[in-house]
Amino acid sequence: MPFNQPLGGNEMPRFAGPATFMRLPTQETAAGLDVAFVGIPLDAGTSNRPGARYGPRGIRAESVMIRPYHMASRAAPFDSLQMADIGDVPINTYHLPKTIDIIERFYDDVLRHSCRVLSMGGDHVVTLPVLRAHARCYGNGRIGIVHVDAHADVNDDMFGEKITHGTWLRRAVEEGLVDPTRCVQIGLRATGYAADDFDWSRRQGIRVVPAEDCWHRSLAPLMDEVRAQLGAGPVYISFDIDGLDPAYAPGTGTPEFAGLTTIQGYEVVRGCWGLDVIGGDLVEVSPPYDPSGNTAMLGANLLYEMLCVLPGVQRRA
Repeated sequence: MPFNQPLGGNEMPRFAGPATFMRLPTQETAAGLDVAFVGIPLDAGTSNRPGARYGPRGIRAESVMIRPYHMASRAAPFDSLQMADIGDVPINTYHLPKTIDIIERFYDDVLRHSCRVLSMGGDHVVTLPVLRAHARCYGNGRIGIVHVDAHADVNDDMFGEKITHGTWLRRAVEEGLVDPTRCVQIGLRATGYAADDFDWSRRQGIRVVPAEDCWHRSLAPLMDEVRAQLGAGPVYISFDIDGLDPAYAPGTGTPEFAGLTTIQGYEVVRGCWGLDVIGGDLVEVSPPYDPSGNTAMLGANLLYEMLCVLPGVQRRA
C-alpha cells in the first residue's frame, strides 16, 4: 500500500483543500499509522494571555506551505512512513482535571497502535497527560526530554493548583514519568518568582541551558553533547514556541525577550536525529496574538522538523 502524501500546491491551491496538517489525509484512529498528527485545543492551563486553544487550527492552516522533502538533511518522511492527521482531542473546555484524563485516554488509544504522535497545542499543560500515556507505553522513568522553553515549568503550584502549564515538568519528575538525568532544558531566561527558580531542575539532575549561554552561537555543538547525554533510550521533544524570541514568535501567551533564534530552534530539533524520538509536541501558539500568521507557520515548520528526525525516516543519498 502506498504511503499517504500531503496534498501538493500544484494539485490544489494552497488556500484550498483539507484543513489538516500539510493537507494530509485524515482518519478516525491511528490504526495502520506510523505517525499521527493530533491537535489538543486547550488553554485552560495558561496563566497570562489565552488563545492557545486556536493553536492547532492555526498551525494546520499555515502548514500548507511545507513541501514533502527536506532539502538540507535530504529526509523523505512521506516516502518512509505512513501518517495521517487524526484530528483533535475532544477536550472538556470547562473542566481542566477531566480534560487531563480525556487526553491521557486518547493517547493511550493512539499508542496501542504502536504509532508515534506529533502534537499541536494548546498550552503546555497538555504535555503532562501525553507523557503519562507515553510512560505507560515505554516504561515509567525511562523517558528523556529535550525541552525548549523560556520557562522551566517546575513551579510547585500556581494559584494553589498543581496542574497548570507552569507545573507540568515538576509533576512529570515527581510521578517518575521521566529520567531527569536524560532531560535537558534549553532557552530558559528572563525573571523569576524566586532566586532559585531554575535550580529545582538542576537539583533533580536536569541539564539547564539558559538562553544567555546560547547567544551569538550555533547550537549544533550543544546538541552533540545532548545526544551523548540522552543516549539510546526513548526521548520526547517538547517545544514551547516562547523558547524563541518574540521577534520571531510573537503569537504566544507568555513572551520573553532575548530568546533563541529560528535557526537555533531548527538546530535543536535537527540535532535530535539519531535519538530514539518517540514523539513530540509544539505548544503555546496563540493565533489571536499572531496577526501575520508567522508564529503558527514557524510552529508548523518545527513540527515538520520533528517529523524528519523520527526513527524510520529515510534520507536520500
